[in-house]
Amino acid sequence: MTFIFNSDIYSELLSQHQSRIIKTKEENEKFLETVEELLSRSNLTPEEDALLELLVKLIEDFEDKHYQLNSSTPYSRLLHLMEARSLEQADLVEILGSSEIVTKIMNSEPEITNVGW
Repeated sequence: MTFIFNSDIYSELLSQHQSRIIKTKEENEKFLETVEELLSRSNLTPEEDALLELLVKLIEDFEDKHYQLNSSTPYSRLLHLMEARSLEQADLVEILGSSEIVTKIMNSEPEITNVGW
């Protein structure tokens, strides 16, 4: 089955939702609500699907710019996990195999990377 994209319907959707570059948290929240509403439907029209794709891209761009979720380093995440679980350096010896390795990691030698995470 081939779906035909109707530019007039898509234009109406764009007008209705006023899709544009997101500049505020409030605009982001509004577009998130629209995305959730679209995702809750079982069958989207090709025009709704295109709107959904556009809104997701606009939200991603806004959130990448304003919410630095991955600004932490592997080392800072290790420290956070240790603190959250009340672990000391000595507790890592059992996990990593030797106190030498733990000491090197805690002294940032070698540098911890995201590989495999």
